[in-house]
Amino acid sequence: MGQIEALITAYARFVSIPWSSNLAGAERVWMVVYPPREERRLRMRVGEFETETRKAGHEWKLEDITDFFPNWLSDNEYRESYFEEPELLGPALDKFATALAEHVRRSLTAGDVTESTVVALLGVGSLFGLTRASFLLEQVQANIRGRLVVFFPGEYHRNNYRLLDARDGSNYRATPITAYEEHP
Repeated sequence: MGQIEALITAYARFVSIPWSSNLAGAERVWMVVYPPREERRLRMRVGEFETETRKAGHEWKLEDITDFFPNWLSDNEYRESYFEEPELLGPALDKFATALAEHVRRSLTAGDVTESTVVALLGVGSLFGLTRASFLLEQVQANIRGRLVVFFPGEYHRNNYRLLDARDGSNYRATPITAYEEHP
């Protein structure tokens, strides 16, 4: 069985377990962890995660943030200045991170999202070098009604997540879902 097939199987087992309703927001986050080299394969098969979610009796909402930064930048009144002098972009990244958090927050609190909805966040790897995934999760955790599934290209080891296997990791209170049974 390939990496993504094993991940779908692990997710299917996990999503079918009855959900506790008395968890804090940070505990409602599930990190679907996979090697960055599997990104395209995962994207091709993300519909299977939706299928497993619906089979388990839950709703599904996919939020792909891959293009959020280029869209944010193209709408920014200072974009030409940033292209001419890229070092000016650094201070603006806080505004980008705040705008992204607000975007995800709107998805989490939309009228069609209930306590039985999985909001799946795809494209987290596109944040590398711009903002931290941990910052985003901290900003939105209070708004999670059902579960937030974060497709996380990186690694998980001893309660530590590392985005793209490169940056020092963060110790989220999220639950890891990996292709292997035991977490190292």
